[in-house]
Amino acid sequence: MTPKNELLFVALGGSGEIGMNVNLYGTRGKWLMVDCGITFADPAYPGIDIILPDLSFIEDRLDDLVGIVLTHGHEDHIGALPYLAEDLGVPLYATPFTAGLIRGKLDEEGIANRVKLHVIQPDVRTELAPFGFRFVPMAHSIPEANALLIDTPDGRVFHTGDWKIDPTPVIGNPATPEELAAIGADGVDVLVCDSTNVFNTEASGSEADVRRGLSEAVAKARGRVVVTSFASNAARLSTLGEVAKESGRKLCVTGRSLDRILKVARACGYLKDFPDTVDVDTAVRLPRDRVLIVATGGQGEARAALARIADGSHQINLDAGDTVIFSSKQIPGNEVAIGRIQNILAARGVEMVTERQAHVHVSGHPGRPELKQMYGWLKPDLLIPVHGEMRHLMEQARFGLSEGIGQALVQKDGDIVRLLPGPAAKIGHAAVGRLVLDGDVILPADGTTINERRRIAVHGQIAVAVAVGQGGRLIGQPQVRIEGVPVEEDKAAFIADAVDAAAKSIKKTGRDRNRLREDVRLAVRQVATRWTGKKPIVDVLLIEG
Repeated sequence: MTPKNELLFVALGGSGEIGMNVNLYGTRGKWLMVDCGITFADPAYPGIDIILPDLSFIEDRLDDLVGIVLTHGHEDHIGALPYLAEDLGVPLYATPFTAGLIRGKLDEEGIANRVKLHVIQPDVRTELAPFGFRFVPMAHSIPEANALLIDTPDGRVFHTGDWKIDPTPVIGNPATPEELAAIGADGVDVLVCDSTNVFNTEASGSEADVRRGLSEAVAKARGRVVVTSFASNAARLSTLGEVAKESGRKLCVTGRSLDRILKVARACGYLKDFPDTVDVDTAVRLPRDRVLIVATGGQGEARAALARIADGSHQINLDAGDTVIFSSKQIPGNEVAIGRIQNILAARGVEMVTERQAHVHVSGHPGRPELKQMYGWLKPDLLIPVHGEMRHLMEQARFGLSEGIGQALVQKDGDIVRLLPGPAAKIGHAAVGRLVLDGDVILPADGTTINERRRIAVHGQIAVAVAVGQGGRLIGQPQVRIEGVPVEEDKAAFIADAVDAAAKSIKKTGRDRNRLREDVRLAVRQVATRWTGKKPIVDVLLIEG
């Protein structure tokens, strides 16, 4: 589909799901991409950490893609760039902090010199004909989060990105109510808006308010204190630096992603008053009540610092009377992983503080009061909810209509929506899907490799090697090896039964190799099903003697 004298919108990720945000705007034969993020895998994808968006829809139209604009530096908005940006072959546009994070990722992949990255200052209008855009600074849980004000020949869009209203931000200068109201006064046709916290009846709160809660929690702690938060939350790092100073504790920061954020933030002029930190070797030698450690891993990530501290594989150890403060919200889907770490810590007598016990975290997304304020400032004609599962999108559409917005349209990944002219409508469907990063290889999320891995994980695997001579005559005994088949107590008897079944199936078979292999496979699998009730994958190797 080629957009003509109309304004189209297509989400290739992030609508109907949390994370992996990719949005396209199309008009006058051209497309503009906003964000290109990842999501993190769950147990349905064995052996996989990162899931990427399938961009085949726009890959078929690369000559018409004018660029990729990045609203901010969270992984669900920029994380796919190291793997997909070079193939897309178009320039990237970001503000300095976000650009610094992107550049580091491109450097790690060795492609920084092959991807054009333009650093754009907030409030500077950029032309990518037929689109014009400018970044509008917003408050969020990372420096330089931005909305986009997108001008096209067919209408004007305010694309919020991730945002909240923070009257006392610790880092940055988000747009004021007066500035947002001025944008609305100039006319906003379409509001494409974050839906993450639409069910929250209260405003998210200010980052500055967290300092008191963290100070009180640290002051009560008797021993070593570990605080885990989202690494990208530089404002929280700033707050923890202040807490460390006022509590008389030395600050230790551990985790690669935290080191990266500190480096980029300082290069961009943030965290100027951040205290000097001590390394891990120094931290473990300090009296336990004189150190504050900031660690990654608050979402239960297995290889992050907190998980390694919990399982004893990190230089930092925690004992009874020490404290871990979870200065972050549980992301849906991570409850089991977080609970596992918390149970290990609890068994050691470590005290834990979460947002349920104390005011140690505020969200970076808008609750209903903030959404209502934004609607009032911008006065859009049309609301398109994004950034959320279907329940979030539907709820924001209902809420927006109840607050006086004339039209709201709920779309999901792949829906091609005509925003303008006239009433918004779905007019087609784009191919969407998921890819997985498996080692260094990108594969379909539901392709042969991952489906085979799922089957092996569920049913186990049996390998059978058979030597045959002329006429399909069996030479020696078949060799059987099992993996993941539940016959631990009777493994030898099971293998003997499988060997016997394989040998008998060969005696009944003619000379056709394919038929022989299939008969052996079925015979061995029947033995496995009889023994276990499962149907493992059976691979047969025929060796001609």
